[in-house]
Amino acid sequence: MRSQGHCGPGHHGRGAFEERRAAFGPFGPPWAGGPFWGGRGPGGPRGRARRGDVRASILALLKDRPMHGYEMIQEIGERSGGAWKPSPGSVYPTLQLLEDEGLISSESEGGKKLFTLTDSGRAEADAGPRAPWEEVGRGIDWDTVNEIRQAGFGLFEAFGQVWKTGTPEQRDKAVAVINEARKKLYLILADEH
Repeated sequence: MRSQGHCGPGHHGRGAFEERRAAFGPFGPPWAGGPFWGGRGPGGPRGRARRGDVRASILALLKDRPMHGYEMIQEIGERSGGAWKPSPGSVYPTLQLLEDEGLISSESEGGKKLFTLTDSGRAEADAGPRAPWEEVGRGIDWDTVNEIRQAGFGLFEAFGQVWKTGTPEQRDKAVAVINEARKKLYLILADEH
């Protein structure tokens, strides 16, 4: 284990970053990429979709026109209203699989592959959903998500100010407030009233 150095009174062997992150619980603070902060936490920013959604989305997009893989990722993000932006790690293997199945073909264009539906690919795309990316973001209350984000950012901003300018005692109190808030949030779920 790497030595973190001494950070003043109340230091318990962890670095300042880890101490601040731990105060926010398992998902960490906004800058740690938790689910409501635009990072890649559970259900994170980019949203999650089933493998079949990636496949169906690619086929549906290619009905419009030939596209590059990166262009498909961007297009799905735009068409889903930002609810889902599939990762290259899910799109490119799916493109290869579709090509192996004979549903799409590709040609190199300036060092990139341009993908096009084959006749059998067009038949499968016509039989599939028209806009599979819409299903991924359905049912999400974006106003509430934004309200939660703003509350979290406000909390983090206040915590950061205390951490930057506060005394060691004030920092300890700030960590205690965050820990207490986290406990109270979990108690809301436990409350049966």
